[in-house]
Amino acid sequence: MGDLTPRSRRPWRAVPAAVAASSLLLLAACSGEAEEGDAGLDHTEGSMTDFAADQQFEATEPLDFSILWTDWPELPIKDSWQLFDEIEKRTNVRLQPTNIPFSDATEKRSLLISAGDAPQIIPLVYTGEDAPFVSSGAVLPMSDYVDLMPNFQKYVEEWDLGDMIDNLRQDDGKYYMVPGLQEVSVPVFSMIIRKDVFDEVGAEVPETWDELRVALEKIKAKHPDSKPLADGFEGQSMLNYAAHAFGTVAGWGFGNGTFWDEGAGEFTYAATSDGYKEMVEYFHGLVEDGLLDPETLTTVSDGSANELSEKVANSAVFAASGASGTVAEFQLALQEADPDAEFELVQIAPPGGPAGQVVEPRNFWHGFMISAEAKDDPHFVALIQFLDWLYYSPDAREMLRWGVEGETYTKDADGTIAIDPDYSLDAYNINPDAKTDLAKDLGFSTFLAESTESRDLKESYNSDQFVEYMDRVLESRTPRDPFPPSPLDDAELEQASLLATPLKDTVDTNTLKFILGQRPLTEWDDYVTELEGQNLQGYLDLINGAQQRFAEKN
Repeated sequence: MGDLTPRSRRPWRAVPAAVAASSLLLLAACSGEAEEGDAGLDHTEGSMTDFAADQQFEATEPLDFSILWTDWPELPIKDSWQLFDEIEKRTNVRLQPTNIPFSDATEKRSLLISAGDAPQIIPLVYTGEDAPFVSSGAVLPMSDYVDLMPNFQKYVEEWDLGDMIDNLRQDDGKYYMVPGLQEVSVPVFSMIIRKDVFDEVGAEVPETWDELRVALEKIKAKHPDSKPLADGFEGQSMLNYAAHAFGTVAGWGFGNGTFWDEGAGEFTYAATSDGYKEMVEYFHGLVEDGLLDPETLTTVSDGSANELSEKVANSAVFAASGASGTVAEFQLALQEADPDAEFELVQIAPPGGPAGQVVEPRNFWHGFMISAEAKDDPHFVALIQFLDWLYYSPDAREMLRWGVEGETYTKDADGTIAIDPDYSLDAYNINPDAKTDLAKDLGFSTFLAESTESRDLKESYNSDQFVEYMDRVLESRTPRDPFPPSPLDDAELEQASLLATPLKDTVDTNTLKFILGQRPLTEWDDYVTELEGQNLQGYLDLINGAQQRFAEKN
């Protein structure tokens, strides 16, 4: 890919195998230092001997590291991106991307890993997604190497994330991915409302789902041709943030489908619970009364909100699921539809419900795995140091988001960041008339920028409304307690996968049918019986057995 061509023609995978003793060196390491006299000498080539937190990493020789890169439909990689040049300038490392499309990124990633063809760096990995690759040994146990990651260790401690890190461990007590760290954690997706329209009909910003229904009824009376509420993400987003208020999990947050019953001391299946049924009944009622747009529960999302933006711009929808970037998309659509329009878009805290003012547990964001073959590279320690800098160093995080200080942005003495007038960040509607976009044209503010963020960095590119949203969530909502770990062993993983997939298919299909009125809610018990007939109890026995075993071990 033009300037992304490796400096060396030698494929990284073709390096001589290093002696097995080097792995013992890494296991025993107590700091990020690479000692010249150690038995793992071949693995420390290019690394820094005194690498420390908040220090600029710079390889002692030019290095190439391969990385799996996901192309979003609206943000395909370009070989002219300054991002790769800037990383190389600072670190002496050139990233060599292997591209996969957004549309089937998870499947393509799994195929590459399983075949042993994955690049060294495997990013965009969320917690739990490492589990399928543990038994094959296709990815490295990152917990063995975090002693070589001083930035990671520093911010895990400063942001009080140690207990959450321990919950990443698999059945063997190790974790195989390291996550993006968030100083503050609020739901990324919630509800965006046209507050001016809510004000127009005399409706308050809803604090509960019941209050939302009242507001939607008022809006429907004023705008009878509208279906005022929408999702736009096949229902998966709205069900995800709604579920916690009903004491369950659903949508994007369904996970393995289990829910911890504190009183019983065991996992139950979320989609058979009273809370799940109550949630389904609530959304069915909205559809039945013309308050929720059913099309937005079935439209396949391509990663953008274009179709939904049109509905918002045409005053067919006045409340919808989205993130801070979606607010910018809605703003742009409304302005294009009517340049003189006056409106106010507000991202609100997820409404509360029968389970209280509850939101998702405090969360990590996506991180990375490392392919197993990388440990045999003589530059392995340098790779770990580089990734620690890239993912967790504040200087790297700022560069990944904003580019080059003094060129694409400036920073005041108090740390306030301002984009240069010649540059835009269209995804957040910042400086939209500038000729050069940080993401599309230069490669900054892509997925790498999202992973780890301090509160200050998160606030630097988000609107004042989103900062207010964070404050409202942190002040008025309680994160649900995380569930206890229940990591499965190799045999259990395979068995659970065979059971979980048809169970979830049944849940997804029938959840949508119930909400849309394609299956009467009087058949709820029949639906539960269908799940039981798919060996639901056997599945729960696996999960609960793993939880008890892990608790005894630890």
